[in-house]
This record gives sequence, structure tokens and C-alpha cells, in this order.
Amino acid sequence: MSNSSSITQFFLLPFTDTRELQLLHFWLFLGFYLAALLGNGLIITTIAWDQHLHTSMYFFLLNLALLDLGCISTTLPKSMSNSLWDTKTISYLGCAAQLFSFAFLIVAEYYMLTVMSYDRYVAICKPLHYGTLLGSRACVHMAAAAWATGFLNVLLHTANTFSLPLCKGNALGQFFCEIPQILKLSCSHSYLRELGLLVVSILVVFGCFVFIVVSYVQILRSVLRIPSEQGRHKAFSTCLPHLAVVSLFVSTAMFAYLKLPSISSPSLDLVVSVLYSVVPPAVNPLIYSMRNQELKDALCKLISLCFLKQ
Repeated sequence: MSNSSSITQFFLLPFTDTRELQLLHFWLFLGFYLAALLGNGLIITTIAWDQHLHTSMYFFLLNLALLDLGCISTTLPKSMSNSLWDTKTISYLGCAAQLFSFAFLIVAEYYMLTVMSYDRYVAICKPLHYGTLLGSRACVHMAAAAWATGFLNVLLHTANTFSLPLCKGNALGQFFCEIPQILKLSCSHSYLRELGLLVVSILVVFGCFVFIVVSYVQILRSVLRIPSEQGRHKAFSTCLPHLAVVSLFVSTAMFAYLKLPSISSPSLDLVVSVLYSVVPPAVNPLIYSMRNQELKDALCKLISLCFLKQ
């Protein structure tokens, strides 16, 4: 039996114990990480550089790209390091920092996606009031609220989780530190307090989900009323990327945390955790750039300018 005061490190769940497969895991994760860095970095640079993209939609997209970079940078480097050096450990403080950072960024990203759905709703359903409802000051306040709410929410969860006595060892069933895995190591009835906080958080998450669904139902109804095919195509092109990102984010996270215990296994849990923590940050820039002609044109101009200067 051990308690939290005697734990100095945690053991993360490895993807494999075979050295060759560990190196393969390292290179695969390195590919995802570089793709996320390049894609999100280009989106951030392009939006910051091009004055034509200084609108509410691209301001929120810039924030989303920053959150994606933070999410993937919190989990992948440590996992790649462990695979490269054939280790499984993470320090107690490192685990706490990783848990807080990832949870904060993932929760803030969900709130940001909710804000972005409101932005698309106003743009399509109330275009005449767009400048009034989503001025520069309102956009900054909404983005700040998403970041701040995520920070305060996760700060409570992290402080409460690491205040619990841990007496079931220090081996985590995940390749990074997260709250459910830490709670599994607790032997105190105080974990019910954390479960209470989780229930409140789930209700908030569900409320955001309902808001997103209702927003897109209204958007779909408005788009179908547009008489011209070109107008409908333009409206869909601005909404479909966000809807695709939301669907990918919500579906993978829901499957990870709400799947039946009967189909749960360490290997399946690892695969699912990759789907919601690694794939979205790497794929989101591609989703947003495929159907967004404005962003593609600005990106081409930026790349051309960089080559001309050389």
C-alpha cells in the first residue's frame, strides 16, 4: 500500500514493449506532431499576417489553432520521449502539470467550438446584426471567457484530484496523465467529491452540445431558404469545416469516456485516446483549409511572398 505523499512518479501505459514497435510509435507520433505544428502554425501565421482575415470567424479559428497546438504539445513529446528512450515514467509534478494543461486546453477548445457555432449562427441566420452582435470587443470577450472558464474549471478538478490519497499503486492505464486514471488509484471516499464536480462539468458539456446542435439546425433551415445555389454553396462552405471539426472532436471524446465497460481493454483505450487527443489537432487545419478559399488564397500569397524574398 502506498499513499500520495510517497509517490514520486507514475508509470504510463506503453503502446508496446517491443523495441522495434516502440521506434515505430515514435516516428508515427513525430509525423502527427510535425503535421500539427505545420498546419496550425500556418493558420496562425496566415491569419495574423493577412488583414482581410481579421474578422470574427478567423479570430476564433486562430484561437482554436493555438489550443490545438497546446493540446498536442502537452501529450506527444513525453510519449515520444518514453518510446525513444524505452522508459515509462513521468514525475509526480510532471503528471500534475500534464493533466492540468491537457484538460484545460481540451475543455477550452470545446468552449471555443461552442462560441464558433454561435458565430456561424449569427453570420447565416442574422447577417444584418452580425457587426453588432460580434464586434471586435465582443469577440475578444467571448474568446477570453472560453479560455478563462476552461482554466477555472480544470483548476478545481486538478486540485481536488491530487488532494486525494492514492493507495492503489502508481501505474496509469493511459499514455498520458488524465483525471479518470488518477481517480482509479484513489482509495478514499473523497473521490465522490470529484465525481460530483465531474457530473456538473458533464451537464455543462451537454448544455454546450445542445447549443451547438440547435445552432446548426437553425443554420440548416436558413441555408435551405437561400434561393440561389451559389449562395447556399457559400454558406455551406463556411459552416461544414466547423461542423466536421465538432463532429470529430465530440464523437471521439464521447466514445473514449462513455463506451461500455464490456468493450473496454487497455489496447482499445490507447487507440481511442489517440483518436481524441492526437488526431483532431493534426487534422483540423486540413479540414478548415480544404473548403475555405479565402484562407487558401491568403496562404498561397504568404508562401509566394516568402519565396520571393529569398
